[in-house]
Amino acid sequence: MKNITTIIIGLFIVTAVKAQTLESYILEAENNNPEVQAFELRYNISREKVEESDAFPRTELSAGVFVSEPETRTGAQKARFSIKQMLPWFGTITLRENYASSLAEVDYLDIVITKRKLRLSVSQSYYELYAIKEKQIVLEENIQLLKTYEKLALTSVEVGQASAVDVLRLQIRQNELMEDKLVLGQEFQAVETQFNNLLNRDEYTSVELVDDLAIYEPIEIGMNQLELHPELEKYDRLYESVAHSEVLNQKEGNPNIGFGLDYIPVAKRPGLDFSDNGKDVLMPMVSLSIPIFNSNYKSRTVQNELRQEEINSQKANRRNLLESILSGALNKREASYIKHRTQLRNLKQAKDAEEILIKNYETGTIDFNDVLDVQELQLRFQLKLIEAVKDNYVQTAIINYLTNQ
Repeated sequence: MKNITTIIIGLFIVTAVKAQTLESYILEAENNNPEVQAFELRYNISREKVEESDAFPRTELSAGVFVSEPETRTGAQKARFSIKQMLPWFGTITLRENYASSLAEVDYLDIVITKRKLRLSVSQSYYELYAIKEKQIVLEENIQLLKTYEKLALTSVEVGQASAVDVLRLQIRQNELMEDKLVLGQEFQAVETQFNNLLNRDEYTSVELVDDLAIYEPIEIGMNQLELHPELEKYDRLYESVAHSEVLNQKEGNPNIGFGLDYIPVAKRPGLDFSDNGKDVLMPMVSLSIPIFNSNYKSRTVQNELRQEEINSQKANRRNLLESILSGALNKREASYIKHRTQLRNLKQAKDAEEILIKNYETGTIDFNDVLDVQELQLRFQLKLIEAVKDNYVQTAIINYLTNQ
């Protein structure tokens, strides 16, 4: 019971360290990534458009001087000054705000989707780096193991129990593993650069990785969890924005009303004395802007209906694609769990075979061909084990992207 408790605590510590380390990188990426910043700026622009949508049309001011002054009973008209303000139909401004807000919600979902995709990319690169690091460690361990076998072979050559060819084969195998290790070092640098670019930081910054990852066991996840995915929610918001656009289109088909005021200064008629002599003219005005030729509004209605049908089709297609990706990720994660268990059994049996060979050496019957065969099997099982862990976490990251687990 004490050993089980120790194992559970150890797994908890490993998981906590993983979450803390990787989560900190993800938060750094979300704060620094240029793509996220671009979408946040677009959203801020959309919010400003909401403020813009409640503005009234421009107030019209005009002034004119009569070149030929018209004479009236009260005097000659000298000039004309006018002011006019057109107003949209009742409720139009509110509908404009609703439409602009619906578009801003779509832009906000773009931020959410981009951050989710960024989280997935950072996680995938992180696990790729972890796998490369673990493979390098395994290769170094096998190189040291072969060096130990090389010493045994040299001792056997001295007593006539092995040939120099056995020593050379062991040395050649070491050279091959060293080459693989160096190649992995180049791959690590490439993935590390990609990782740092996601975080928008210097490409030579070192990445801290956990020492171990506990594999996830398969769990049941229903396809209905896709319903709240922001990629699908975005289509719902687009559909609503088109609906707001249509309501606004219908409202804009109504007349616009305008209010104005004309002021005309009048000069006094000389030699006359009466009460209205030189009285200025002040004339309030009301105007209507009537859309007699309204085919454009009818066309917009048809366009909005077609646009909504298009959005529904796009959503159905995207949902099918996400379901396929989720199903594939679930199956691959379960497969990685099966591979992990299989490679653990294979690795244990390879270790047993190695122990038998070492015991045979003590009796002077070691076969270094068998040594190389067992070493190659052991290395292959170790590398497959690392790949199984990496695939398990990569597929889990994809599942988390789709279901927000």
